[in-house]
Amino acid sequence: MPRSGIAIVLVAGALTTVSGQTPDSKLQSQLKQLFPAAASFSPRDGEPPHFKAYSGANSQGPVVGYAFWTTDLQPLERGYDGPIKMLVGLGPDAKITGLIVVEHKEPFGDFSIEPPAFAAQFVRKDIRDPFKVGGDIDAVTRATITVTSAARAVRNGARRIARALLTPPGGQQ
Repeated sequence: MPRSGIAIVLVAGALTTVSGQTPDSKLQSQLKQLFPAAASFSPRDGEPPHFKAYSGANSQGPVVGYAFWTTDLQPLERGYDGPIKMLVGLGPDAKITGLIVVEHKEPFGDFSIEPPAFAAQFVRKDIRDPFKVGGDIDAVTRATITVTSAARAVRNGARRIARALLTPPGGQQ
């Protein structure tokens, strides 16, 4: 994770920081995966904790989205064998831009939350959708607790970010 107070920017095709220090390259790559069009990212900050993705360098230009760790926003949410740490991107249109499963201890994770198909089903999902396992989220036999917990963490975290940072349709907050 980047150090507090350091902005991440895209300069000549490579992410760097405003202060010239090199932030965590893995996190840079993950944020860029969630927001390919972003030119820079803020450090994790605010309430609820989040990263901002900007269209311009040096954290300038319009915000093109927000990213958050599910474990920051839903720390009590547990899968079968503990928390499932995911990095989630949310666009200004209240739709999920992507999801990366970063860490878990789930015994059935290799066929439930790790495959790319798990994260792919969330892309373009609106925060107003139900996120119901067996409904709009695919159920996985023998991994229901894991999938349900992960879906709930994404849904609740995205809705919390939206309430705090997005302007609802009609322009009233």
